[in-house]
Amino acid sequence: MSHTQKQKQAPMHRTLLAAAAATTAALLLSACAVGPDYVRPAAVAPAAFKENKDWKTATPQDQELHGKWWEVYQDPQLNALVEQVNISNQNLAQAEAQFRQAKALVESARASYFPTVGASVSSTRSGGRSGSGSSSQSGSSSGSVTTSDSLGLNASWEPDLWGRISRTVEANRASAQASAADLQVARLSAQSSLAQNYLQLRVLDLQQNLLDETVAAYQKSLQLTQNQYAVGVVARSDVIQAQTQLKGAQAKALDNGVSRAQLEHAIALLTGQAASSFSIAPAPLVAVLPEIPVGVPSSLLERRPDVSSAERLAAAANAQIGVAKAAYFPNLTLSASGGFQSNSFANWLTVPNRIWSLGPALAATLFDGGARRAQSDKAIAAYDASVAAYKQTVLTSFQEVEDNLAALRILEQEAAVQDETVKFAHQAVDLIMNQYRAGTVNYTSVVTAQTTAFNADLSALNIQDRRFAASVLLIKALGGGWNQTELPDNAMLNDRAATGSSKPAAK
Repeated sequence: MSHTQKQKQAPMHRTLLAAAAATTAALLLSACAVGPDYVRPAAVAPAAFKENKDWKTATPQDQELHGKWWEVYQDPQLNALVEQVNISNQNLAQAEAQFRQAKALVESARASYFPTVGASVSSTRSGGRSGSGSSSQSGSSSGSVTTSDSLGLNASWEPDLWGRISRTVEANRASAQASAADLQVARLSAQSSLAQNYLQLRVLDLQQNLLDETVAAYQKSLQLTQNQYAVGVVARSDVIQAQTQLKGAQAKALDNGVSRAQLEHAIALLTGQAASSFSIAPAPLVAVLPEIPVGVPSSLLERRPDVSSAERLAAAANAQIGVAKAAYFPNLTLSASGGFQSNSFANWLTVPNRIWSLGPALAATLFDGGARRAQSDKAIAAYDASVAAYKQTVLTSFQEVEDNLAALRILEQEAAVQDETVKFAHQAVDLIMNQYRAGTVNYTSVVTAQTTAFNADLSALNIQDRRFAASVLLIKALGGGWNQTELPDNAMLNDRAATGSSKPAAK
């Protein structure tokens, strides 16, 4: 190699050495991530639920709720409807799509770890015309046309010196996990709403049977008073009272249909069907009130998807503090480009026409009027808010469990008392009807006794409805058999082919 060639290559060698040194330094520094490392916020969990001391525990083989929690009610039609919710509910489809969006953000953030490579091809022709005074007189002129062809590749890479990229990935992963928990929140909400609506609809079917039986009983009472009025035993006022009572019961029987129709329409919406083409035939209530395993309060933090979502949002907010802190430090960008350029296509890809460039660039903001400090303060405040939201969600979860434990305990006692009330009220009706037939009491006593018995029956059904609703709400408050281990881990969030990562769960 000649001395001249060595001189030409010396700048290139120095540039390569400088770039290699910068790259090595960048790799060494990339392990440094500014900002606080995440620590799960402390949440106070009581040792035991206050209402759990008198709660009936489930049998040993049923100590935990399972995924298909609705099966504890032992109603095949309820099971089928909830499965339809899992397939066709549009709120679930929306939540699942939002999770896929959050997962895509993780993939987008991870892409910043890698260099960006591009290619370009261009061809330009340019020309000019020149002439002299003599040529202008003679009308002659001269011109030239040049062609420039180029082929180039370029690459750039920004090392993660201060952890800006890693903190962004960390924040997006936590946000994606929160979105996955939100999907389960939406699923549990839809499932529990359907269970409540369905069980209430079945109680309304029982109420409709009661109303129909009451109408039939009042028709018999009216016939009795009309017969006695015909023979002059009772006054016309007894007939009017019987007619009024009958019409009132008939009106209530019709009004019961409004509530049932609306519940039927709500179930159609939850199962992703048009209300106009959906119906549920009246049927007896076959569901049973289950014994629900409650567990200990500390496990509730892992069983409630909304608690997990709030905790993951706190983790995401913590990572955003690191992103804001990284803005205080300079950014290093390593770039390289190379290719061929020639004014002749035939000589385009020859070595003499090769061009290249290589070098690092360091950029830092010297003054921004406090913008970076404001972003940092904003990130810290957002984290504090997310921690408060997490702790509030935890407290709310304990409240909801206690509320429904108390409701079930008290309603069970109330149901026992109400059953006695129903029994005595119907005994009173039988006695007073016999007295009325014997002419020892007036019809007002009959109306009063029948109304009391009817209201007692309605109250008993209302208590039964409330007990079913409280049991569903307790299961929902306990997380519906979900567990925090079902959250997608880092491997799943990084794997585009992970199960359920690219296909919606509901159509």
